Amino acid sequence: MRKILKISLIILGVIIVGMGILIFSFIQGMKPDKDKEEQIKIQAEQYLKDKFNDNFEVYDALYDNMGNFGFEYAAKVRDKETKTQFLVYYDDALDQMVDTFTAEKWTNDLEKEIRPYIKENFREKTETHVYFDDLIGKELGIDPLNPGSYKDFNVAPTIRITLPRKKSDQDEKLFNDFISYLKSNDILQQGTIIVNYIAENGVILEDFEWSKEFK
Repeated sequence: MRKILKISLIILGVIIVGMGILIFSFIQGMKPDKDKEEQIKIQAEQYLKDKFNDNFEVYDALYDNMGNFGFEYAAKVRDKETKTQFLVYYDDALDQMVDTFTAEKWTNDLEKEIRPYIKENFREKTETHVYFDDLIGKELGIDPLNPGSYKDFNVAPTIRITLPRKKSDQDEKLFNDFISYLKSNDILQQGTIIVNYIAENGVILEDFEWSKEFK
């Protein structure tokens, strides 16, 4: 019995130590590498000198420890005049530094355009997010110092609306009226609208997600 107990305790000890090592490794993996953060900020500073001007500054670094983005480390940059915040990072696929400035500026511009309509017609505490492709500026060959307006290009962003309630019989008309408003007021001629229903505490209220591509 003592021998069995001793073996059991050894096995238990090995399991506990192994779990401890795994937990420690996970925690360490969640922490950013300060040297890599400093490196990406230095690279971004040089990138700004080459592509932008003195109105732009690096103010922090972002570590993607969950694999949500196409990079591990990115520099956080802002336009000191407009306060537009964006990322500069090394793109492995393109083998070069890139930025998300045009996407972020156009996102801010479109959100500002639609905010009054959303507030007046959707009424609830609605969350609205606009999405342009992060590298749309590079794809379209846009000068970051002169990004112009998204209206000048054939783009089709996504507008995601989150309503903190269950769906209503009037929603189909509400969403289609919004699309008509976008087109008739020359705000956006094509894109995708996605609407989901999620309570403020994060609980999904409807499995149904309304989605429509328009052009």
